[in-house]
Amino acid sequence: MFWPMLALALAFTGIAVLAVLAVRVFVEVRGLARQVGESSRQITRAAEDLERATAPLGGQVDALRRGPHTGLSSDPAAD
Repeated sequence: MFWPMLALALAFTGIAVLAVLAVRVFVEVRGLARQVGESSRQITRAAEDLERATAPLGGQVDALRRGPHTGLSSDPAAD
């Protein structure tokens, strides 16, 4: 009678340990998901800031690329 009770106690202890570990994993995964979400928002915000910062520069580069167009250029590709 001793061995079946010992086996039952060890099985219960093993299941209890696995349950505790599962809860710890669940808590860590929630924390990691929160960090990933926050990082994603920061990356999105940085990309939007970069787009806003490059818009005026794009206009300046376009204006410089066109240059003063007098029609006297010897380059036929420029006309």
